[in-house]
Amino acid sequence: MAQFAVHRNDNPGTRMEIPFLLDVQADLLDALATRMVVPLYRAGEAGPPAMTRLTPRLRFQGLDLIAMVPEMAGVPRRSLGEALGDLSANRNDILGALDLLLTGC
Repeated sequence: MAQFAVHRNDNPGTRMEIPFLLDVQADLLDALATRMVVPLYRAGEAGPPAMTRLTPRLRFQGLDLIAMVPEMAGVPRRSLGEALGDLSANRNDILGALDLLLTGC
């Protein structure tokens, strides 16, 4: 598994509004049974972003998505859907949002 990989959301109850999950866990911790992921909401489903630095807007597969960093969660790696690509080009925005969430800076 790779940091910034985008996985298909296989949960039928949420995949319409959250089509993808973004893996933000460091590759160094690949041996763990869990991965830290950020849900990627369709831009229209996330509501108006109150803090754009905390919830960056990203583009993937032609869709405008909102990375809901405050909803980040650990999930069993076996529950992640297929990796469809990556958002490593957005590394600075993603890490900036994580930094804001964890340190307030």
